[in-house]
Amino acid sequence: MFDVALANAGAQVVLATSSDEKHPPENMIDGQTETFWTSTGMFPQEFIISFQQLMNVNTIKMDTFNVKGLQLERSVQNEPNDFQPLDEKDLVSTDGQLQHNEFSFSSTTAQHLRVVINSGHDHFISVHKLHVDGTAVHNS
Repeated sequence: MFDVALANAGAQVVLATSSDEKHPPENMIDGQTETFWTSTGMFPQEFIISFQQLMNVNTIKMDTFNVKGLQLERSVQNEPNDFQPLDEKDLVSTDGQLQHNEFSFSSTTAQHLRVVINSGHDHFISVHKLHVDGTAVHNS
């Protein structure tokens, strides 16, 4: 297993509903918690991460700030469409600390991952790190 959502592993942010030049969406997949993507203050917000190829996904870990309502969806298509729900959760406020969230899956594959943030504990939210434990699907 390795982090298939890292930019240096070939992952890309192909869509983000807001962008700040000081905190671009690519910060979520640079492997560091010090950098982050921030929203513009309206909901819902979403982003899509595309992997280099179809991946077996075991665990998704996210370090966020002020996120409340969160949905995870996956697509196995070549293009990022036909998303299917993976998980949905209301996250607790952490009084100024990062929220550490983990979602585990068994036998799930994804070519694209969509994260929809439906609400926040404040007007602005941030995603500091997205980590996806996975391996490439090998066609036999």
